[in-house]
Amino acid sequence: MDTIGKVIATEKQPSTIENFTFWTKKDLKLKPFDVVVVEHINDSKTFGVIEEISHMTDSPSALAGFISSDFGDTDSKSYTDRIGMNYVKCKVVGNDKDVYIPVQEGKKVYLATATEIKMALGLDQVKNPIPAGYIKMYEGANEQILPVNFNSHFLIGPEGAHLNISGISGLASKTSYAMFLMKAIQDAAIKENKESVAFVMMNVKGTDLLKIDEMNERENELKEIKKVYDILGMEMSAFKQVSYYYPYSKDFTSYTYEKQTTIQDRLQAQKAFQYKYLFETDEDKECLDLLFANVDDPNDTIESIINFIISNGGKFNGVGCWEDFRQALLEQTQSQGKNTGAGKEISVLSWRKFYRLFNKSFQKCRQMFTEQLGNDGKSVRLRDKISQIKKNDIMVIDVAKLDEESQGFVFGDVMRAVYNLKLGSSKRPDEDIPDRIVIFIDELNKYASNDVPKSSPILRQLLDITERGRSLGIILFGAEQFVSDIHKRVKGNCATQAFGRTNAIEITKEDFRFVPQVYKTMLTRQKQGEYIIQNPVFRSMLNVNFPLPIYKYYE
Repeated sequence: MDTIGKVIATEKQPSTIENFTFWTKKDLKLKPFDVVVVEHINDSKTFGVIEEISHMTDSPSALAGFISSDFGDTDSKSYTDRIGMNYVKCKVVGNDKDVYIPVQEGKKVYLATATEIKMALGLDQVKNPIPAGYIKMYEGANEQILPVNFNSHFLIGPEGAHLNISGISGLASKTSYAMFLMKAIQDAAIKENKESVAFVMMNVKGTDLLKIDEMNERENELKEIKKVYDILGMEMSAFKQVSYYYPYSKDFTSYTYEKQTTIQDRLQAQKAFQYKYLFETDEDKECLDLLFANVDDPNDTIESIINFIISNGGKFNGVGCWEDFRQALLEQTQSQGKNTGAGKEISVLSWRKFYRLFNKSFQKCRQMFTEQLGNDGKSVRLRDKISQIKKNDIMVIDVAKLDEESQGFVFGDVMRAVYNLKLGSSKRPDEDIPDRIVIFIDELNKYASNDVPKSSPILRQLLDITERGRSLGIILFGAEQFVSDIHKRVKGNCATQAFGRTNAIEITKEDFRFVPQVYKTMLTRQKQGEYIIQNPVFRSMLNVNFPLPIYKYYE
């Protein structure tokens, strides 16, 4: 590569182990995230990633420029041609011979070759590769397009785990990037057949994830997708081994946005099922707390009521269906004098609040809370299907049309079922259980925000997964608009962070404290299909691009 400039080290702006600056021609096109190479001692090379670019002239003041243009005549030619240069600030990301003293004044600076870019960013040493996207550097004849890979052990364990994606909604945004990564993970798992992976995806918006096993039919998009997939070595196919789970209703569509004919066809082909919640076992009763996840319970009153119910106290002894349970609850709300005497330490007002909150969700999704599964094989319990999940399976669970409390109820039940499976409660041989189970949930802020009550059972489950899940093989992929809203222990345990387009207020928050100012500004104007990612394997934050969904979706 040709020389593009030389290092500047001044009294006020010295080179350091972490940073250096250099001058370059004012017409040379560079941008943040580009990699440059600097000559260093012992015939070594130091690599820098551009963080900021300024333009500087020999003008002593702004007024001098005004005066030299005939005192403000915009059409006149300047009396003085100013000497100008671009002033570039770089972050040191490595040296090919591990020499880490500051680079010296006057040393030549070059654009990096493809090999040097990989070496600088740590891309040449990635083991167990999983495509993360691609990077574009420089412009014109110097343009470089290179694939970027995660080390799967730092994405889905065992070295590091969990992914948090933030950014404003839009096509080729949060969900699209998460789905792109899960497609890459499934491709690698099927191809290499080493560690097995399965997926549980929550569909929380419309029909976003309800056609992921069908190919995108837009020819112009497929051409662009193929170009990227060829670079990344991915297979041009939709997701495989997919099954769909809709909330049960007699007319099929009361609790889903999917079309009735589509649901019926999939049920007939055993590609889809309707899920129900029965009231038969202690496990069913223990799930009741999930309906109250967003209810502040500082005195653990709700927990006390649920424990009373599980122990078959009072009128709850022998209750075996939802309607009888509701009736028993109603009786507990009567005056203390009419009470059976059981549960007297819990006030009537507490029972009435519990009944009111329960009845609200129960009535909204009455058909989903049912008395029996049926014998046609089309109705299932989610926990039973999760206990049978096989490697490379994808379960898409539709909750988009449910009310917020019921969505949380289903999501919490799914997490518990995955947790129980990995802890061995299903009694399946360990070798039959997938090594990794990835749970994907959009709108994570509903369950793990700073405003969620500390007593929330869903929050406790999420904390347990992010803190212990890596060792168990339970991986969380979460997405939300604003990362600053998420509980610090949840996002703090995510080894990989992905930042998309956001607003100017968000980038002032604590989460962006150590992000260079220019990168922050870029985040406010990120394009769709573009993310800034951070992972322990990479030596710097990377600005990656990824393609539109390869599966069928609706704008």
